[in-house]
Amino acid sequence: MMDDRRTSALTASALVGPATVFVLAGLLLPLLILFRYSLNRFEPRVMMVEAVTLENYVKFFSDPYYINVFGTTLEVAAVCTAICLLLGAPLGYVLARTQSRFKSQLIILVVLPLFVGNAVRAAGWMTVLGSKGFLNVSLQAIGLTSAPLEMMFTKGAVIAGIVAVNLPYMVLTLQSVIEQIPRSIEEAALSLGAGPLSVVRRVLLPLALPGVITGAILTFILGMNAYATPVLLGGPKFKMMAPLVYGQFQLNNWPFGAAVAYLLMTATLLLTAGANVLARRRWRH
Repeated sequence: MMDDRRTSALTASALVGPATVFVLAGLLLPLLILFRYSLNRFEPRVMMVEAVTLENYVKFFSDPYYINVFGTTLEVAAVCTAICLLLGAPLGYVLARTQSRFKSQLIILVVLPLFVGNAVRAAGWMTVLGSKGFLNVSLQAIGLTSAPLEMMFTKGAVIAGIVAVNLPYMVLTLQSVIEQIPRSIEEAALSLGAGPLSVVRRVLLPLALPGVITGAILTFILGMNAYATPVLLGGPKFKMMAPLVYGQFQLNNWPFGAAVAYLLMTATLLLTAGANVLARRRWRH
């Protein structure tokens, strides 16, 4: 028996080992290098000077411009997560409960946008929201507006683009979790006199909470780290953290760019972990 256990452990280690080494080398090592770069000093003529200083982090937190960029990023990610949850929950429920023979085709329709790159989808939104785009031309054609509306290069355009990118992740996450909840539980609650809203709030939502949390965390992380959509739909004046990081590297300010990237990663992890803990505590009570 002991020999069998040792053999199983060795087999599992042999299977998991290469992937673990690859993840450690491909993820942790670059993060450690990035953190070390963030402690260096930037000088325009020599670019990066070896040092151990926190001046890049102090620069970020002492400048209102960078604080506003972080606030905008947090706001956009939170709003996009809430919209994805509101729009994705009904669709995820319908996909989970449908008995149609076309269910697999419906799921493919949800997955299909993921086959297209973010930049291509943002370009599609530009043809819709531009001053001579489909929406403005249509509004003027039916006489609702006399001049093009300013829809491009706004926060609303960025939110719409990020929601379009992240919504399939939320739908698929909720659909997979709701499918595991027996329909008989909902039917029992309805037969005992609970209304549809009560069933959702007191039965379905607590049972589907792991999926809600997972979907919210996934969409929030993608929103916090969005790059192509803010650049293309927000324009040069609309700043979020990911474009800010790229801009600093373009300016050859690697220490400050590394510090901003590390702050973005740390803030995203802390916020998602905190939201996860609070949500689970809330529904335990």
